[in-house]
Formats: sequence, structure tokens, C-alpha cells
Amino acid sequence: MKKLVHALVLTGLVGTSAVAVAAEKSPHSLSGNINLTSDYLFRGVSQTTNKPAIQGGFDYAHESGFYAGTWASSVDWVGTKDDNSMEIDFYAGYTGSLPADIGYDVGLITYFYPGDKIAGAPTPDTTEAYISGSWEFLTLKYSHTLSKYFVAWAGAGGEKTRGSNYLELNAEHDLGDGWGIAGHIGRQKVKKYSAADYTDWNIGVSKDVGFGTVSLTYSDTNAKDSEYTWGANGDEKVADGRVFLAFSKEF
Repeated sequence: MKKLVHALVLTGLVGTSAVAVAAEKSPHSLSGNINLTSDYLFRGVSQTTNKPAIQGGFDYAHESGFYAGTWASSVDWVGTKDDNSMEIDFYAGYTGSLPADIGYDVGLITYFYPGDKIAGAPTPDTTEAYISGSWEFLTLKYSHTLSKYFVAWAGAGGEKTRGSNYLELNAEHDLGDGWGIAGHIGRQKVKKYSAADYTDWNIGVSKDVGFGTVSLTYSDTNAKDSEYTWGANGDEKVADGRVFLAFSKEF
């Protein structure tokens, strides 16, 4: 993240001497990011019915460990006028470290979908609490749904899906010279509707090209086609194996 540095410049003339400058580092930082991707996958499931997406966000962080931010992406679940076309996330949390080089992160996130909703379906707007621990190149994270529904899923009898959860393990490794590799495995459980439960995994490679980072990732799941075939005509498999290309830039 870029640091916001507030510099106090003191200028004075003493005989032939010149300028004195004092700078003080700010405890606050702001950063932004943009991303272009050939497919937007959330936990292994396409949110754009296998089409490209444009994304971006802003983050604030304090040296105490507190952070907050927002992130948005184009989405297209159904592909009709009754479907919303944007996701906006709002999140806040706290990061810190423990002995033995263990890091932790706890927070809340809301996935908000403005605009038209799918007629007859529960609201997709979702709030989750999360906690993660990291050690060297590994991060283990657990997310728990606090809202009534998890992204518009309802039980077979219309029951609320509060309590749905996602457990994931992520790994990253710097290969040097701007190259990196990453892997992921996660398990999504939908409360009151086990037919929608699935495991997803991916592996990818990235390259810092100077003006941004390019990544190529293969993702797959064992989700049931009967639950994860969407689109305007109901014929788009959104959780099967696929390769997607992305470009990201932080500033």
C-alpha cells in the first residue's frame, strides 16, 4: 500500500545557510486497485456466466492494524433485465501478529448487489464474519454467514441459509524476478441446502510486468451441475473447470 506522508517544510535564512526540512510519517495509508479478468470467479463459481469482468477498489489502513475498504465488480448471474449487473463489497477488520511469525485477520464483509433482483428469489445481499491465520506462505481462513441468506440461496423449503460457511487454505510462493505461483482449496457449505455444497480448488502463475501483474489460473469444483447451471437460457455451467486470464494494477 502506498503511504500517505505529510511533510512539514521549514525554510529559513541564517546568514548564508539554507533550508531545513522535517518529514513525519503518517500512521494512515490509502491504496487502490483495478482488475480486468476474462471471468470473475467467487469461490470457484463464475459470477459473470463465463464472461469478462472489470473490477476495482480502495483500501484504508492504520498502523494499529485496523483497515476498511470497498471493492466492486461487474456481474451477470442470469443475463436478463431482471438480473443485477454489479457487486459492491464493504469490509472492515483488524490484522495483527502473534509469536512464531503467525499473522491473524478478523473482520466483517458485506456483498451488496444494487439494482434489480431476481423475481421470487431471496435477496443476494450477504454479510459474513471472517477470521484467518497465516504462517509463511500459508493462509487458513473461515467465513460465516450472518445475514438471513447466503447469496440468494434458500433451503429446499425456503428456509433461511444463515450459518452457511466457507473454509479455505491458500498458498503463495515468490519465484523471483517478478514470478509467483499460488494455490487454493476451499469448501463451501450452504445451510439447509446440502445439494449446493461443494469443494473448489485452483492453481495459478503470475508475472509482474512493471505496469501491473498478469496471472493465468486454472479453477475447478465438484459442484453439481443441477445446482450450478445458470444463464438466461439456463444452460451455462458456472462451476466447471476453466482457465482464466487477469490483469491487475495497484496504486
